[in-house]
This record gives sequence, structure tokens and C-alpha cells, in this order.
Amino acid sequence: MTSFIKTFLSVFIVIMFILILQAIWLYIKDLAGKDLDMITIAKFMMYTIPVIVPLALPLSILLASIMVFGNMAENYEFAAMKSNGISLQRAMRSLIIVVGVLGITSFFFANTVIPWGHFKQGNLRRNIVNKKPAMAIGVGTFNQIGDINIKVYKKSGDRGQYLHDVLIHKKNRKRSGNYTVIKSEKGELKSSLKSNIIQLVLSNGNYYDDLFPENAQKRRSSPFVRSSFETYTLNIDVSALNKDNLDEASVTDNHRMLKIHELQTSIDSFTTKFNNNLSTYHEQQHKRWAPELFKTRIGKETEIIEKEIGSDFISELSIYDQRRTIENTINKLKQQRSALKNRVFQLNEEHKRIAKHEIEIQKKFVLGVACIILFFIGAPLGAIIRKGGMGLPLVIATLFFLTFHFINIFAEKAGVEGAFPTWVGAWMGTLIIFPIGIFLTYRATTDQGFFDLGGSIESLFSRFKKKPKSPSAAP
Repeated sequence: MTSFIKTFLSVFIVIMFILILQAIWLYIKDLAGKDLDMITIAKFMMYTIPVIVPLALPLSILLASIMVFGNMAENYEFAAMKSNGISLQRAMRSLIIVVGVLGITSFFFANTVIPWGHFKQGNLRRNIVNKKPAMAIGVGTFNQIGDINIKVYKKSGDRGQYLHDVLIHKKNRKRSGNYTVIKSEKGELKSSLKSNIIQLVLSNGNYYDDLFPENAQKRRSSPFVRSSFETYTLNIDVSALNKDNLDEASVTDNHRMLKIHELQTSIDSFTTKFNNNLSTYHEQQHKRWAPELFKTRIGKETEIIEKEIGSDFISELSIYDQRRTIENTINKLKQQRSALKNRVFQLNEEHKRIAKHEIEIQKKFVLGVACIILFFIGAPLGAIIRKGGMGLPLVIATLFFLTFHFINIFAEKAGVEGAFPTWVGAWMGTLIIFPIGIFLTYRATTDQGFFDLGGSIESLFSRFKKKPKSPSAAP
């Protein structure tokens, strides 16, 4: 048991270190070039540790169990124990208790510490992104900074201060909306990034400004003023960004940040809202266009039109009015179809949000159960392959865990999309590896290999061997 605990802790520390580096590399675009102090970086790493535990813990148990039991089998320790009447189950008994306690502890960890880690890390990342205006400008999307919306095609420079293909929508303080458009080939963010005013110097561009004449007839033509410039300086007020507190918590409703009772409360609230919206949809849309109501309404409208205009009222209209009537009808049908699509999309998004919360509840239980099952895979597998160290056990453990992890990812996504119940999506990977653990434990306790390939191949080749002639057939 001591060797297993030492091996598990060593493997767990190494895997955690690798995953922390991977997390930093994943979020490097949010952290790099922002003049962050060591305390902020240390906080980010500390908040990342609970987030990556659901990956590191099961993999560490699987790898440690394969290494320990593989090393024991390689050194013929199991043979010595069996000669003294000690079975594999008895050798695993103490470790089963340790892993069981670890699985139970992981449930409480998943319900308390992991949501705290997601909460702290998510808000810290958001505040870091918004802290520096130069880094808040994403590539290929519009970004709200001060009173402008800015979009750039490319950024360069050690601080991302050089911008290429800049498109700016500037707000009008006297009128709501973006009525000023500025487009330039290049731009540069000057001044200190810690200043409340950032100078944006644009080069080789055009300035478009909408006009609002008092004459309504002229206003319909949407007049605007266009001017070109070689250099244009735009001052951006970023005082609100520079006042951001990195410890401020503004995002609190993400499903990964909630405990079980908070998730259950959110599910109840979202379910009530979903049912109300669905009821409203049926009342306002479905019942309105029900076939029997539709025929009755159309019949009444047709009757009124025939009395006032005539049965063939379309032919009474001019070609222009006929075309206009048909176009209006088509536009109304398109609007109705668009409204229906938007409503269905909204209901689907609400259903997905509920499913994510339901899966998150199940995942808190899955972590502990998966740790126990992976131990029952790793321990007998190590006894079967009879190989210790970091070579073959590492390869086998990685393949098993990646298969388990990818199954969980695909199943959870399918559960969110509604392909099957959410609890199936959360538990599918565990349910698949559970019979594998039973199979391997049985093969190991009965002193059998993973597969009896030797016997199978020998029996296959025996079918093709030339059979000897019988004595009665001899002359």
C-alpha cells in the first residue's frame, strides 16, 4: 500500500504540472503582454489546479495501479504471495479501501473546490482580458472599447499595438446608434496602456458620417459625408477598463461554478421559464395557425372581401398593386417563418442550458465512481502485462484514459443536444469501462492473460495441418 501511495502522489504531481503548463499555453493569448505581476500569475495557476483535477486524478490512479501491480508481477511477488496462499483479491483489499476513500473524497471535492476553481479562474481571466485595452481588441470580431466598436484584421508588435485593416463604428452622443464609420489600412495604439486616455493613430483611411437633414424627403436618401485622411488621431476613454479589479466577480451563473443544490435551484428556475415560454409559444403561434382556426379566419376574410370588392378581386387590381400584394404576402410569410425559427432556436438554447446543469450534477458523482473503476482496470491489467516502470504502463494507461475521456466528451455533447437522456450522457464512459474492469479482474484472478492468443492461433493452424493416414487405408 505504501508503494502505491508514493507512486500515486508522484504521478499525480507530474500530471498536474503538465496540465498546468498546458492550461497556461491554452490561455497564453489572455495572459501574454499584459504586464501581470507574479501574484496574479500565481493566483491563476492556483485557481487552475482544481479545474484540472477531474483529468489528473483518474489518470493518476490508473497509471499508478498499472505501474505498481506490473512491477510486482515483473518481480514475481505475486507468485510468492500465491505460493503462500495470498490471492490477488486479498492483495488488493487494502488498496480498495484507500481508493474507495479517495473516490468519496473526490465527490466532496467536485462539489465544493472544483466549482470554486472555475469561479475564480473564469472571473480572473475575464478581468485580465478587460484590464488592458490593447489586449481587449480581438482579431476578426467587433470589440467595445469606450464609445467605439473596433474590428481589426491583424495585430502585430510586442504589445499588439500595431493594427491592420481597422474598421471603427463610433457612437453619437446626441443620437443612439453608430452613425460614424472610420476605415483605415493601419493603426497604432500610443500612450501608456495604464493611462485613462489611449491615442489611436490611424493611417490611410476614410471617414464616413451620416447626415440628418431636417427635410424628411432628403432624409430618405440617407445622405452621408465622406472624407479621406492620411493620418487621423482618435482619443479613446478607457478609464472604466483601467479601474477594473482583477478580483471582481461578475460571472456567477456558469454551470461549472455551482454546487449541487445551486444547480438544482437553477434547473427548477430554468425549467419553469422553459415551460412558460413553451406555453406562450403554443398559445401565440401554434394555436393561431391551427388548421381549423386558419380555415375559419380565412373564410371570414374571404367573405368580407367578396362582399366589398368581388370574388375575383385580384384581377381588379393594377399590375403594380398585384405585384405589391404578392410581395407583401411573401414578406409576411418570411417574417412568420423567421419568427418561428427564432422561437425554436430560443427554446432549444434554453433546453441545452437545462441539460448542461443536469449533466454537471451527474459529473460530480461520476468522478468518484470513475476513480474506483479505473483502479479495478489498472490493478489487474498491471498483473496481466507483468511490466512495471514508465514505458508500456504509460502507453496502456494513456490509451485507456483517452478512450474513456473522448467517450465522455461525445456522450455529454450528445446529451446536451437531446440525443439521449442527460444522465446517460454523463455516465456513458463509466458504464462502458465498468464491464472492462470486471473482465480484467476475472482474467487476473484466474491467472489468464488479456487474450489467449497462443491457444487461438494454435487451434487455427491445426485445422490446416495434414492429417496422417489411417492404418486401414494402407495397401
